[in-house]
Amino acid sequence: MAAVNSFSRITPEIEKLSQNCMEARIDPELYTQLNVNRGLRDINGKGVLTGLTEISEIVSSKMVDGVSVPCEGELYYRGINVIDLVNGFTNDNRFGFEETTYLLLFGKLPNKTELADFEKILSGYRNLPKNFVRDVIMKKPSDDLMNNLARAILNLYAYDSNANDLSIPNVLRQSLELIALFPMLAVYSYRAKSYYIDKGSFFIHHPLPGKSTAENILHMLRPDNKYTQLEASTLDTALVLHAEHGGGNNSTFTTHVVTSSGTDTYASVVAALSSLKGPKHGGANIMVVKMMNEIKKNVSDWKDDEEISKYLQKILHKEAFDKAGVIYGMGHAVYSISDPRAIIFKKYVEELSAEKHRSNEYNFYTRVEKLSAELIAKERRIYKGVSANIDFYSGFVYSMLDLPMELYTPLFAISRITGWSAHRIEELTSGGRIIRPAYKCVQDRVPYIDIKSR
Repeated sequence: MAAVNSFSRITPEIEKLSQNCMEARIDPELYTQLNVNRGLRDINGKGVLTGLTEISEIVSSKMVDGVSVPCEGELYYRGINVIDLVNGFTNDNRFGFEETTYLLLFGKLPNKTELADFEKILSGYRNLPKNFVRDVIMKKPSDDLMNNLARAILNLYAYDSNANDLSIPNVLRQSLELIALFPMLAVYSYRAKSYYIDKGSFFIHHPLPGKSTAENILHMLRPDNKYTQLEASTLDTALVLHAEHGGGNNSTFTTHVVTSSGTDTYASVVAALSSLKGPKHGGANIMVVKMMNEIKKNVSDWKDDEEISKYLQKILHKEAFDKAGVIYGMGHAVYSISDPRAIIFKKYVEELSAEKHRSNEYNFYTRVEKLSAELIAKERRIYKGVSANIDFYSGFVYSMLDLPMELYTPLFAISRITGWSAHRIEELTSGGRIIRPAYKCVQDRVPYIDIKSR
């Protein structure tokens, strides 16, 4: 075999060898025949129970006369309905992400003094090690910010003299530091990428003490540091709604699996981050934005339901957009009739679109949402109903906030590190056994053949 002469090039030899991998594909029918829950889901798509948690709960169906029927979606953080949580801090004209972080980590809502003290702790941790930006973030940035973020987190391990200590006080300290530092790591990684790869300007703004996470993200990202109250409140609510989701989502389950092995906090977080990076998980809002941009180009009248429906049918029939047959942002693995996060968020989307003079675009989104639900229900066999999920609107919101698309998934991570941290601590205190699911081998047994006879 010829030597591989390029780090990134797929050689003819590799192309040929890859055919062996393709030929080894497992027959999908075997999953049904052998009663294997593919992807840890039953035949109806419902997740197989693999653990217990007190952190959050998703409700998508209720028992009526002994039969499970779909219902309006509900989401609870530590037993508190997320709708009540959001209404609580918005009615007081407060930011809620820090309060939500406290709730998820410690199992109760903080009083004023506890919240103020907690915010001071987070503010005190918003300091990267000396020369970290220069030596880690600015050296060899890639165009993928999630990979840059993962590299930065793994480098933080080297600065922690107690990196491998799994005691709860130490893991909590590490978790709070990462929650505080994630916005800086993400924004600074974007700035490095913007300068070295996109040939743009380079500047670093330090976070401000006394400001919320949402405010500091906008402050650090924008050249003039300016933002409106509605912009900050909308971003804050987005962080709250993405902070945690039921424990069974891919990245959180990854957190439990990796934590159960006894590894350190930094490795655990990077494993979860790697899961979130996947377009089937954290990158869905980017696909929604790209899809909507494509629809806008091909639909001349944004108010013509018939014209919109025809193009949506093309998407469903794999004739348009990415030809995957998916209307992104519609439907959810668990929710059926509605995603409560999308319902909460929609109010902010409407207000922000008015402030940004993009109400026509908002109305177009709502029309696509309605028509997509009708089309999918008509053309696909949906056993539990279909509705817009939060990804349908979050990308639109981020675009109105002038956030670069490269930061959409890192923003998800900035929020979800809260949930990951809570689940890591829960696994350390309540787990105890390494998580090891079983895989059934379906390869026939064959004899070994001597190399001379092959």
